[in-house]
Amino acid sequence: MADAVVLVSGGAAVTPFTDAERAAGTGLAAGNTMTALRAHYLDRGIRVFTAPARIGAGEVREDAGWQGFSDVPVVLPAEVTINAVGRVDDAGVALAAFLRYVAAEEGLESVALVGHSMGGLFSRAAIRELGTDGPRVERLVTLGSPWDGSVLGDFLDGEITEADAHDDPATLKIFAEARPYAAANSQGAAGEVSRRFLRDWNDAQAGVLDGIPVTAIGAGYFAAADEPRQLWPHDGLVSMTSGRADGVPAAVLPDVTRHSFPDHVHSIFFAEGFGLPWERALTWDPEVFAVIDGAREI
Repeated sequence: MADAVVLVSGGAAVTPFTDAERAAGTGLAAGNTMTALRAHYLDRGIRVFTAPARIGAGEVREDAGWQGFSDVPVVLPAEVTINAVGRVDDAGVALAAFLRYVAAEEGLESVALVGHSMGGLFSRAAIRELGTDGPRVERLVTLGSPWDGSVLGDFLDGEITEADAHDDPATLKIFAEARPYAAANSQGAAGEVSRRFLRDWNDAQAGVLDGIPVTAIGAGYFAAADEPRQLWPHDGLVSMTSGRADGVPAAVLPDVTRHSFPDHVHSIFFAEGFGLPWERALTWDPEVFAVIDGAREI
């Protein structure tokens, strides 16, 4: 079993560095992605850290956005902080540097990684970057990660269109907001969460996860149609099939356990936006946490 768990948030997420004792003093202690899951691990007496992440390069001191935070007691340097809107491999370099840092500071020989959304891709890139130079990665759990494309990426890439929404109001709303959001925020990330990009990227990752058990968790609250499977059902940003890594070849993903949460959405942002309790988000539900716990104990 790993010495500690490291939580890795996803695209456009702002997350402070936290450990068992230190977290943001105001607002959500570990940001709007990882606060509930961090609290779950602390309640179980498990060592847990959150990797710092922000929109753009730099340090994490606060998040002035929706459900943000401030009063961060430990501000780590930019080189160990993920740019959550940048290129996946660059995020992997920063995350690998963070893992080396926290292992040296805390005396860790091994870690389990839990990545939400693009945090799963960042984690995979970091595992490749680490090689044998750093803590051993015992296990990877991904929550709604785009293993094989995303709603936003595939829509921007033209692989799915408004016609594929089948007049579903929620999906059309997500499509309508995709282009301006990506234009305003992406520094490379939006182009790297399409199926077209990720299938080539996955091929280059062959062998990286050898010997590392993976648990891939997908959600699919939005289920107004059955086709195309690349889209339906989806959690708001990632299809169920992509989150479960259904189409990823064994050469890339040799040891995987897949789980589905059909009535869940991608994050508390989507839960709030569509009038659902936060517990319907993948990162906020004790039922999802139970699956993650089971993965850690195998």
